[in-house]
Amino acid sequence: MQNHISEDTLLFLSELQENNNRIWFEENKPRYKLIHQEIKAFLANLVEEMSKNDQIEKSKVFRIYRDVRFSKDKTPYKGHIGLSMNRQKPALRGGYFLRIMPGNQSMLACGFWNPNPTDLRLIRDNIALDVERFEKAIHSKSVSSTYGSMVGDAVKTAPKGFDKNHHAIEWLRYKQFIFTKSFSDIEVSNPKFLQSVVGAYGDIRPFFDYMSDILTHNLNGEPLYT
Repeated sequence: MQNHISEDTLLFLSELQENNNRIWFEENKPRYKLIHQEIKAFLANLVEEMSKNDQIEKSKVFRIYRDVRFSKDKTPYKGHIGLSMNRQKPALRGGYFLRIMPGNQSMLACGFWNPNPTDLRLIRDNIALDVERFEKAIHSKSVSSTYGSMVGDAVKTAPKGFDKNHHAIEWLRYKQFIFTKSFSDIEVSNPKFLQSVVGAYGDIRPFFDYMSDILTHNLNGEPLYT
């Protein structure tokens, strides 16, 4: 069972950061293929473990090739490997992300990256209606102890349709709802890394349960989906 990320993978990514060019990558492509298989195996095992207490709709390993068409940075490859899992829709919502990056820069994230306009309005309406319930979810013991504070992009003043002096404006300004946790290289290569990731993802559940509920009901508490 692939339950951690090997030191070889971290070494490859570290060398790639220093030699981010096509010639080096082609010379080392056999190494990358082995690493890619390791990452896929890790993700498969992660999905299997997560599925014991959650419903994962889809998962993927992100391409290591960068899209440089609209970027000033023309280096062709990412210096990290990204994985993602999405929870089942419409009954459940939210997603999980994991970045493997040497130099103690690995991290996981979970939450809602870019809710569609309808969902975002529903989230904000619920916060405006009952901010205490929202705060109870994001400040729950497991969420706070593992992730600290919520992060994400926010509008500068007030979103359309809300007063800038609203008592919940601090939260209404958010348009992303994300929680992150960092890992050292030693933690990533530890045989217990997979269980550490599964445990951290499990700690976000009070927030996910809240979001799943409000996004599947209207403001009167009536189900939006059957």
